[in-house]
Amino acid sequence: MPEIVLAIGVALLALTAVMLAGWFLQARLGNAGWSDVFWTFGTGLAASLCAIIPLDSFEAPITRRVLTAGLCAAWSVRLGLHIALRVRHSPEDARYRAMREEQGERFQRDLLGFMLVQGPVGAVLALSVLIAAHVPRALGVFDAAAVLIFAGAVAGEALADAQLTRFKADPANRGQVCDVGLWAWSRHPNYVFEWLMWMAYPTAALGFGLARPWFWTSLVAPVVMYLLLTRVSGVPPLERAMLASRGQLYRDYQSRVPAFFPFSRSGAST
Repeated sequence: MPEIVLAIGVALLALTAVMLAGWFLQARLGNAGWSDVFWTFGTGLAASLCAIIPLDSFEAPITRRVLTAGLCAAWSVRLGLHIALRVRHSPEDARYRAMREEQGERFQRDLLGFMLVQGPVGAVLALSVLIAAHVPRALGVFDAAAVLIFAGAVAGEALADAQLTRFKADPANRGQVCDVGLWAWSRHPNYVFEWLMWMAYPTAALGFGLARPWFWTSLVAPVVMYLLLTRVSGVPPLERAMLASRGQLYRDYQSRVPAFFPFSRSGAST
């Protein structure tokens, strides 16, 4: 336990430093979207390091630790580069534009607080990665299932991102709401797959067995990610921004398509 507390404490300190650097950069460039880039890369680095370090209390094989760290690094690189390219070549994200307009002179101060809170969130996610990486047994069926979940989630998120990019690139769709492909099943399919990806680590942690608390602790990542995406920084601000920019078009879309999970009640927040 002391080893885990130390590892997560170091991850928290590192993430706090990363988010502070991100705040200074976004303020200098005038685009708050860079905060998402710093969080993604920072969380991926911290979680990968938590996965790869050996812990005497668990004696997990190096193959497991390398695999888990590799999965987390792959997530971070793919998503981080995608966000970075979008931020560099597009106007500021609608969520941050809305926050900037609503908060006025308080925007940078409030954004700093928001970004610093993301450090502990990333550390909590790193905890689930650490647990999955330190199951003290050889790779097995739970790990195969985790890899399949991870690969399917990353592929689904990449597909959703690509469909949205193609939709926006078509001049005929200017001012319209993307409701094609995966976006016809969920208003935020990229967020759904992002949440699903974090289910891979509790799946791997099933190797501990249901009787041990480590598996149940690993569930903190998908729980926190679900709340973050559906209640805090994902769906709510983006929905408000889309309603402000698309009006009735987006209200019609809300009435047809669930916000998060497909087949849930149409128009519901989850």
